[in-house]
Amino acid sequence: MIYDCIIIGGGPAGLLASLKASEKGGTVAVIERNNILGKKLRITGKGRCNITNDCDFDTLMANIPGNPKFLFSAFKNFSNLDIIDFFNDIGLETVTERGGRVFPKSQKAGDVAGALVSQVKKRNNISLYMNTYVKDILIEDGCVKGVAVNDKEGNSFEILSQNVICATGGLSYPLTGSTGDGYNFAKKAGHTIIKPRASLAALISNDKFIKSLMGLSLRNISISLSINGKSVYDDFGELVFTDSGVSGPVILSASAYYKKDSTAVLSIDLKPALSEDKLYQRLQRDLEEFDRKMYCNSLEKLLPKKLIPVFVARSGIPSNKQVNQLSREERMKIVSLLKNFTVNLSDFVDVKNAIVTAGGVNIKEINPKTMQSKLIKGLYFAGEVLDADGYTGGFNLTIAFSTGFAAGSAVSENK
Repeated sequence: MIYDCIIIGGGPAGLLASLKASEKGGTVAVIERNNILGKKLRITGKGRCNITNDCDFDTLMANIPGNPKFLFSAFKNFSNLDIIDFFNDIGLETVTERGGRVFPKSQKAGDVAGALVSQVKKRNNISLYMNTYVKDILIEDGCVKGVAVNDKEGNSFEILSQNVICATGGLSYPLTGSTGDGYNFAKKAGHTIIKPRASLAALISNDKFIKSLMGLSLRNISISLSINGKSVYDDFGELVFTDSGVSGPVILSASAYYKKDSTAVLSIDLKPALSEDKLYQRLQRDLEEFDRKMYCNSLEKLLPKKLIPVFVARSGIPSNKQVNQLSREERMKIVSLLKNFTVNLSDFVDVKNAIVTAGGVNIKEINPKTMQSKLIKGLYFAGEVLDADGYTGGFNLTIAFSTGFAAGSAVSENK
């Protein structure tokens, strides 16, 4: 079995690469270890799939903390706006939501995967090897020769090609097939691997009150992340307390700035729409209404019920103190805590539970225009296996689609 191109991985990068590599009649083999293509793609964005972001080029680049310069050429050749046009052209209607996030109009991630798979299956020159595991990439004299595989029956055989695109994903969500195989292939080929780590991940806190807040969602709050005393990230939106820390959209974005083994503090402004003066006036009105109650029973208009016991304890004010006995200093303490409710952070969640893997194949060893290895002729890398990552908002799928497009196009041109 000899092909013009072999693609390892049937995810977003691999599927886009297969369409480009086969565009001029080249024969392509897509090897997928699962029994379904686009398995991880089908669950992204809580099952809705944030395809890309409808922003200008400068904003796109600003949302790539992991090696944006490397992606410049790929984005120029197949940008976020090109991705939207591509999906619209193949019959998938899209909608743009807050923050420029682009979703399928159906709100179903499966429709995004389905649209890609449908295009792949229309190409007679693309062969699909499902439930097939790549054991090794075959390399001779600095050139790719093909791959060694095992199929679902346990049969071992070789598939030959002078071009192999590794689009295996990272380490997150291993049940979808992202088990780090691509890193091993790259290492054997002589590539350096930047240590994979969690990105767009929940953050862990050892603060004792965390477990009591598990499941509590805070909407319309603002956060500020400080690393070693320096503010590094601010955001507005939704946060969720977990059994071990914090998650939610603002945390996933902030996690890209978090540094392990640092002194990291998350400050939550529970009432960002109000200045301290306005909030003090609001508090005064509430306390006047509840002036005969105990302090612990006077905050129901300001805070979710689950948060009140923790908030009261952290304020340092006796919970059974009568509201009408609260001093101005104590009232200011309440205002200060409402504007600066802090959580000490200690770690990322395990990379397997992260949405995206940062780190991967060292981009210094990859041609940024073609995604071809600088070490091995005919070996290409695309998608999450590369050391490149973006913030939440559709930017990571943009990387996958753009690098897949670049690799597939390069193979097609060199056929």
